[in-house]
Amino acid sequence: MQAEFHHFHSASPFALELGGELPALDLAYQTWGKLNAKKDNVVWICHAFTGSHDVAEWWQGLVGPGKLFNPENNLIVCVNILGSHYGSSGPLTVDPRTGKPYFHSFPDITIRDVVSSFEILRKELKINRIKTCIGGSLGGQQAVEWAIVNPELIENLILVATNAVHSPWGIAFNESQRMAIEVDPSWKESQPKAGLEGMKAARATALISYRNYETYQITQARKENSYGSSLRAVSYQRYQGEKLAQRFNAYSYFQLSKMMDSQDVGRNRGGAIAALKLIQSKTLVIGIKSDALFPIVEQEFLAKHIPGASFHVIDSLYGHDGFLIESGLMTKAVRLWQKLQRLEVNPMADFFQALEAKLASHEISQ
Repeated sequence: MQAEFHHFHSASPFALELGGELPALDLAYQTWGKLNAKKDNVVWICHAFTGSHDVAEWWQGLVGPGKLFNPENNLIVCVNILGSHYGSSGPLTVDPRTGKPYFHSFPDITIRDVVSSFEILRKELKINRIKTCIGGSLGGQQAVEWAIVNPELIENLILVATNAVHSPWGIAFNESQRMAIEVDPSWKESQPKAGLEGMKAARATALISYRNYETYQITQARKENSYGSSLRAVSYQRYQGEKLAQRFNAYSYFQLSKMMDSQDVGRNRGGAIAALKLIQSKTLVIGIKSDALFPIVEQEFLAKHIPGASFHVIDSLYGHDGFLIESGLMTKAVRLWQKLQRLEVNPMADFFQALEAKLASHEISQ
């Protein structure tokens, strides 16, 4: 059974949250497996920052025959998000109004715009119910927004290493990366490789936030008598920049970093807590203990304010990138949650209820 690539095109204008519109909408997506007779076996996977619709390539530990998300009994859907590099409407696609690539004129896209595009596609595919929607990092931002926009759509929601509101800390990292791209002299040009050298530096900056001190201490440890370019951390940072430049473009990198910054589920909804309470999905929130970019406190916030949510912490060396690497721990956490659901047990919800009761009792006694 092979995954299948698809392309969706809509000639209708696509309105954007921040104003303006795309004159047409293109979405590249992949499906793996088949919809069953009951149409209740859809697994929709939301990809992260520089990911693509090819989920079997970047999350192969979780997706595939015999794995947690098995195409033999599920229809797995993954869509390349707007603004990205892999076939959906983005800076390198052609603006039908001019007949030329958008380049710098591509408009700002928010998480809500991405979810709006998902809604158009899922209606086209006649998907009325999603069994499981899962996303990590930027993908988790999409998943939680979708569960708020359409509370009755998603039965099971799995949010990994993500947040309800992107933090000033995260925004600062993203702005630093954009500044690296902006100082590349080629960035002012309208050509596909503009800003690539700046993007290499941006990616190196990002890697520091994706990992942490302990990760580098172990994986990039100094060799005896090493110095300068022979230092492992030096070559690793440069390698990661070069690696990304071979498969991505600086326009999309710039835009998607701004998309991540747009995350605020409470915008025009009375705040994040009020928005999260709209979610009706059975929800599992997974945090990574060593995550420096999306720290555990952000997943605790999600778990506390999504009604009935469960919370699980993964202890990983790899920081934020653990959501891509720790397939075994992720699988174990999800399967345990599924088992507890069948037993109608939710230890995390019980924990928060007990904690609130203790806090209330303490305040009264004071």
